[in-house]
Amino acid sequence: MRDEHGVDVPYSSLTRLIRQQELREKKERIGRFVFEPGEEMQHDTSPHCFVLGEKRITAQCASLVLAYSRRIFIQYFPVFTRFEAKVFLTNACRFMEGTSRRCVIDNSSVIVASGSGANAKIAPEMEAFGTTFGFSFIPHAVRRPQRKGQVERQFHYVENNFLVGRHFSDWEDLNAQALQWCNTFANQKVKRSLGKTPEAAYLMERPHLTALPAYIPPVFQIEHRVVDLEGYINFETNRYSVPERLLGKSVEIHKHYEKLSILFKRQTVAEHLRQLGKRGKRITTPGHHKSLKRKTLFQKPPNEENLLTGVDPVLDQYVVDLKKKAPGRGATQLRRLLELKRTYPEAPFLAAVRIALQYGLFDLARLEQMILKQVAGDFFALGES
Repeated sequence: MRDEHGVDVPYSSLTRLIRQQELREKKERIGRFVFEPGEEMQHDTSPHCFVLGEKRITAQCASLVLAYSRRIFIQYFPVFTRFEAKVFLTNACRFMEGTSRRCVIDNSSVIVASGSGANAKIAPEMEAFGTTFGFSFIPHAVRRPQRKGQVERQFHYVENNFLVGRHFSDWEDLNAQALQWCNTFANQKVKRSLGKTPEAAYLMERPHLTALPAYIPPVFQIEHRVVDLEGYINFETNRYSVPERLLGKSVEIHKHYEKLSILFKRQTVAEHLRQLGKRGKRITTPGHHKSLKRKTLFQKPPNEENLLTGVDPVLDQYVVDLKKKAPGRGATQLRRLLELKRTYPEAPFLAAVRIALQYGLFDLARLEQMILKQVAGDFFALGES
């Protein structure tokens, strides 16, 4: 206003004028939602930061709350896709021992295939999942998170109560502590709006919940991999062993949340624990792979050593010391020593070896010269008439 009209307007006066002109978005009164027992449950996720093991990570906290009793169930996941959503909701339904008629969610693509709010279309696999448990997914309108305020408010409670001062060794320990917290604290604390604990209100709501199906199908995802030449399949950046008779074969993987089942021609050939949140790990089951031949071959002594030893104790000791000085198994030096033994007479050969051993001489060219001197002195009368 100074540039256009030459007038200095204090900041407080400027904000008052803006409020009077209603240039800001006007807030609407939302009222209060009242739910009957078994009418509704609410589900959502939120990213939380904490230390797992010795590493600080960001994980997805999934939560489900019964709208009437406020009974809560939470679990943590490294990522949250439709697979993890089905795993969580299955565990949550078991925890609640039933389901409400509808489950209010947001408009994320984890469950919603397209659209939003009343026009949203639920992904077919998630709609079938809800039908199995007897409930329907209901996305709320865009920018209306208060519609599922029962679950939204719980995330602040979880971050500032459950996570504070706790230590977690791994994902299993994390979710075990989360379950214990739900049972012994979150659902046992009196809610002012209820006038009782969620657990007490749940006892009133439980008869109105839809019963769980007689058979709850396991949650798993099928994928296919080809076994590499080292006898492993690559899955989620980690490598899992497979019997080596399946090298180069295509196998079927049944991905459960906590384990992997590997099948070939409908027969289970291997099972492994999933390496949740880990990268670049190699998991090998004993018995899947035989020892490579080259590993056992070079552990045996060279054939030349067997041909040299057992003739004379001095020669045996010379062979032992020669191997210590030679690189590797000493096969090349032993082969040359065996050649000298076969070329020259035994007596001068052993005499030269005895002298070489006494003075620590392991140069085989020098040893041959010493053998020649022994041969010249013993077998030839050089210089005599």
